[in-house]
Amino acid sequence: MSRKPVHLEAQGPKGDRQTMWEVVRRLHADELPISAPEIRGQLSGAVPLGRVRDYVTGLERAGYLARLEEPRKNGEAVHYRLDRDVGVEAPRVNRDGRHVTQGLAREQLWRTLKILGDFSAAELADAASTPAVRVAEPSAAEYCHFLERAGYLRITRQASPGIAARYRLVPSRWSGPRPPMIQRVKQLYDPNLGEVVYTREPSAEGGAE
Repeated sequence: MSRKPVHLEAQGPKGDRQTMWEVVRRLHADELPISAPEIRGQLSGAVPLGRVRDYVTGLERAGYLARLEEPRKNGEAVHYRLDRDVGVEAPRVNRDGRHVTQGLAREQLWRTLKILGDFSAAELADAASTPAVRVAEPSAAEYCHFLERAGYLRITRQASPGIAARYRLVPSRWSGPRPPMIQRVKQLYDPNLGEVVYTREPSAEGGAE
């Protein structure tokens, strides 16, 4: 059966949720039933079947998947159809079908800074905030600092007493739709590239910058 003309895959390295969602969409495009074992069989990494089942259950409870029929025997796989296709990016749902908001503030910052042009951290935080997810100015300022150190942003006006720094995205450094992440060890990881793009070095006195 020929494949439907649909963009099925996100670019760059992916997490388990993204990879599972892409398999769901491929099965749907090929007009095949969707089940947890079938999804697990098409994953190249060692993703536990239980994790696949949890995500499939969450997608069903959130209304993305619908059961085709109940299993006839105990232990048989449940088969689904894709009822709500929201595109390439995987729905961020937990097993209960609730949408997960962790990481959304960073995603909103990354998308918004591409649109704004020239901005301060306060302007970026305000523009990136939504009724569901508010972005704090200190979080935006820290994100701008790391992005500037990694070469994604350039400073258009240096900070001075009472005056905030202003930034602008370096167009050639836009690496893709997935936001670079500040990791706990104070380094910046870009999931679009699959690599650490900046590590903060301790000062000569042994403290942080």
